[in-house]
Amino acid sequence: MHPPLLRLFQRPLRTLGALTIAWMTGSADAGDWPQWRGPARDGVSAETGLLKEWPAGGPPLVWQINHAGSGYSTPAVVGDRIFLLGNDGLDDEFVRSLAARDGKQIWSTRLGKVGNPNQQPKFPAARSTPTVEGEVLYALGSDGDLACLESATGKVRWQKSLRADFGGKPGIWAYSESPLVDGDRLIVTPGGADATMLALDKRTGGVVWKLAVPGGEDAAYSSVVTAEVGGVRQYVQMLHKGLVGVDAKSGRLLWRHDKTTSRYNANIPTPVVHGAQVYSAGAGTGGGLVQLKSTSSGVDAEPVYFSAKLPTAIGGAVRVGELLFGTTGQGMLCAEFGTGTLRWEERALGAASICLADGRLYLNAENGEVGLVEPSGDAYREKGRFTPPGRPARSQPMEKGWAYPVVADGRLYLRDHDQLWCYDVRSNPR
Repeated sequence: MHPPLLRLFQRPLRTLGALTIAWMTGSADAGDWPQWRGPARDGVSAETGLLKEWPAGGPPLVWQINHAGSGYSTPAVVGDRIFLLGNDGLDDEFVRSLAARDGKQIWSTRLGKVGNPNQQPKFPAARSTPTVEGEVLYALGSDGDLACLESATGKVRWQKSLRADFGGKPGIWAYSESPLVDGDRLIVTPGGADATMLALDKRTGGVVWKLAVPGGEDAAYSSVVTAEVGGVRQYVQMLHKGLVGVDAKSGRLLWRHDKTTSRYNANIPTPVVHGAQVYSAGAGTGGGLVQLKSTSSGVDAEPVYFSAKLPTAIGGAVRVGELLFGTTGQGMLCAEFGTGTLRWEERALGAASICLADGRLYLNAENGEVGLVEPSGDAYREKGRFTPPGRPARSQPMEKGWAYPVVADGRLYLRDHDQLWCYDVRSNPR
């Protein structure tokens, strides 16, 4: 059904209860943001009709809630429902459904405890973004509790523990990955010697294949994305020691590239894939591109470029045409995606998380500011900036606002621990 017609039919149906909600979440809508980094996991929204410039003070605030639960994760938004992970203390990490209209809670389901509570530096909290598909969603708690739940009710259909069931070994800061649904499979990264990466049957949780990296390797903090080269579909992921490509059908390791491994043991940004090219980055090291090529023995990852002066911040990077936009601790950068050539750099908002919607970049800065930027290859062109009210106090100097911005159905969602803000960014509000 065409999206405008779908919205027309959805409005009166949203009051009919759980069965209606389940039906809605199964419908594709250009306004949905159903998983980590949006519909295609690339930080890009398909929406149009959004503000090209913000008024002084920012776009209109629709609502703000102060009890979303602690955490660094971002919401998934499907139909008129928001889904996000949070925690209340260290013993209660949960996935929660909220009404997009006003932020009120619909249901909440406990996943388990917060993982690695004695991590150093200490940032124990919920981290993963749920993945919503039709009548169900998939959520991964920071301690490795993986669950399939009914999106309408929060009822658990099946549950696994990446630690107990698969010998999983997360990094210092616990599990942060957001699960990938690919066809009839669910892809996650337990880490460890037995199932470094794992494909499950999304309907039952049964094992399809396990990849055991020789010697074992910890999970990092990135999320899996897909690529296809020479007719071979593969999963691309940043592990503790570097970037890997895994055959989607068999779980066989195809290639790896370790040049962009973070020297701080913090492989966080999700890779950016365009065709057979993959951009990856590690904090304190730099960013680089590899070209994937089919060979008689499999797939090779040939280095194209590497530079310490490319986007490496926790907030990731976005490709817009032939350009790559992202940030470092020193500010925002624009580079040519295919060559790594730097076009410009600007202090701007400093390090920030980033997404693209309707020809504008949305930045949620670590310092608490939010910006709107035109993605130009010539110069930094800011189109608005504001600071959401009531930002929470930091527990320690190293802690920042790390959650990614989300643009869904004409609204901008921002999260900072317990705080969740919803702004109207449509050019013509309904």
